[in-house]
Amino acid sequence: MQNNYYSVYPWVNIYERPSINSKISSQIIYGEKFKVLKKVKNFLKIRTYYDRYRGYIKNKKFINKIKPTHKVKVLKTRIYKSNNFLPFSSEIEILERKKNYVMFKKNKWIKQKDIALINKKEKNYIKIFKSYLNCKYKWGGKTHNGIDCSALIQIFYKFNNKFFPRDTVDQIKYKKGSIIKKKFKKGDIIFWKGHVAVCINSKELIHAYGPEKKVIIMPIHKTIKRIEETAKLNVKKVFRI
Repeated sequence: MQNNYYSVYPWVNIYERPSINSKISSQIIYGEKFKVLKKVKNFLKIRTYYDRYRGYIKNKKFINKIKPTHKVKVLKTRIYKSNNFLPFSSEIEILERKKNYVMFKKNKWIKQKDIALINKKEKNYIKIFKSYLNCKYKWGGKTHNGIDCSALIQIFYKFNNKFFPRDTVDQIKYKKGSIIKKKFKKGDIIFWKGHVAVCINSKELIHAYGPEKKVIIMPIHKTIKRIEETAKLNVKKVFRI
């Protein structure tokens, strides 16, 4: 039985339980491969191939044959003949080229300048994180339409074809690091219980921050103090990106 599929929607919500009233825990974006574990009413229980994330998605029409050759390298690219956008790191197969546009799905076109080869790497993580500035905070979100703190970090690794866990509880265990640090520098990833941020220099960090409802740049030490005072959480670990 065929049970490996690719998403052909800009993004699809992954729910904790097979119900739209359930909490959204993550998303899959265009071109992302997943395995169907079982069907539950109008939902599919799935496991993603990139980060082995499990959850439930609505049973839609997906495809099982796609050979992604390119990926979206900008925050979002407009889909022509549609009101939608493909989000950053979406993976596509070019079906046709015309002038400065490429067709990735029947009658669906995007600008060629917005994509890169599938094996393209972007070492400038600050550029990627800053592209999400002021995007709204959304628990479980992974796109310009809403993103959470752990997805903001993970998306950098995903674009560079490297594995990195989805949730902070797993991310914090993934690398060795220090627990106490008074001086920070560019590229330090700071973890609290249930939250993560990355330093863009020795004084500032960027994160998808729930209380501010958006992706925002804030002073490092003031943020640490604020989280300690408001959420009663101390820094648990720091490691390099």
